[in-house]
Amino acid sequence: MAFVNHSAIREFILFGLSASPHIQALLSVLFLGIYLLTIIGNLMLLLVIRVDSHLHTPMYFFLSHLSFIDLCFSSVIVPKMLENLLSEKKTISVEGCLAQIFFVFVTGGTEACLLSVMAYDRYAAICHPLLYGQVMREEWCVQLVWVSWGLGILDTLINVPLAMKMDFCETRTIPQYSCELPSLFPLSCSDVSTNLIVMFCSIVPHGLATSLSIFYSYGRIVSTILSISSSSGRSKAFSTCSSHLITVILFYGSAFLRYLMPTSGSPLELIFSVQYNVVTPLLNPLIYSLKNHEVKVALKRTLRKYLQCFSDRIKSRNNSKSTEMHVSRHWVS
Repeated sequence: MAFVNHSAIREFILFGLSASPHIQALLSVLFLGIYLLTIIGNLMLLLVIRVDSHLHTPMYFFLSHLSFIDLCFSSVIVPKMLENLLSEKKTISVEGCLAQIFFVFVTGGTEACLLSVMAYDRYAAICHPLLYGQVMREEWCVQLVWVSWGLGILDTLINVPLAMKMDFCETRTIPQYSCELPSLFPLSCSDVSTNLIVMFCSIVPHGLATSLSIFYSYGRIVSTILSISSSSGRSKAFSTCSSHLITVILFYGSAFLRYLMPTSGSPLELIFSVQYNVVTPLLNPLIYSLKNHEVKVALKRTLRKYLQCFSDRIKSRNNSKSTEMHVSRHWVS
């Protein structure tokens, strides 16, 4: 196989979803709709949590950061996917490919840590309600968020510089709709054993540590819930935690399978990739808003507040116009 230095390779070909123009058109409409709903849903959560003082608690502080991460995560992948679905030239520059890998590592690693932090928050709220205010202090919550971002960036700084040193062969086709680190390994003519070892030694401990801490927290939560004598109390606690568990299972399950499977462009691999890249950022705001009574009430308060403000502005503008007309008629007369 001919060898070409990576500096001579200017772009990769992304070819992962479908070769049929009709299917591509349908997929572009589908993913555009998903992306718009993702943007609207996460921005809505950010706005409601920001303006409603009733949601200024640790749980919603972490949820606002999760919404911001999902906005970034989805925006790294979906716009380029839509561009390739609508164009005949399905390419991405080497720099753009490495940029995608960089931001996927940052946002994905940060989200994994943040989900673990949110599980710890629910554990403290349900298992130690009397000490919750002391345990989840404001400065401690801020530190946990910064640690989550720090670990996500650390994974990136470990893996991406090694990827930048890879050399590639003449084969430039990636059997995916986006650039992810495992997709570049089959294209490399250089030795990628170090890259593989570093990737597994950074991603696997990161994923296992955060997922095991989540399962431990929810094991303790379930034990505490089962000891609650009130059936309404058990139902409320289960409802609060089930939404978080759904998010965790979808994100971790599809991400682990995607990175542990060999890159082949198989339909199952594409499904896992779409699941955690595209679908999970959409589901997070839907799950937390539809299954959370406080968010729904806060959303109604926020809409009522802005509608009232808009109505008052219209009335004020109409009153000022009528006053001006009255004054002008007085001068004319």
